[in-house]
Amino acid sequence: MSVRLQLAIMVGLMINAIVFAIGILIVLSVPALTANAKYAIPIVVVSCFLVTPFIAWIMAPRLRLQYWREREQTNRQRPI
Repeated sequence: MSVRLQLAIMVGLMINAIVFAIGILIVLSVPALTANAKYAIPIVVVSCFLVTPFIAWIMAPRLRLQYWREREQTNRQRPI
């Protein structure tokens, strides 16, 4: 198993919790969605499980680099 996949799995659990919390807050704060909560909440759960791997896969490489911000800035400043 690659390091990127291992990081994506570990970060995916936290990302799933955050995406789920945002989705539930939206469902419970919008009156039109609250009226149909028995349909909207399962949609939030399924969409969280579908979106989480993609977000985690994008975030995983950035977690490997200790100083990725500094490295990006130095790459931008170098002449081509």
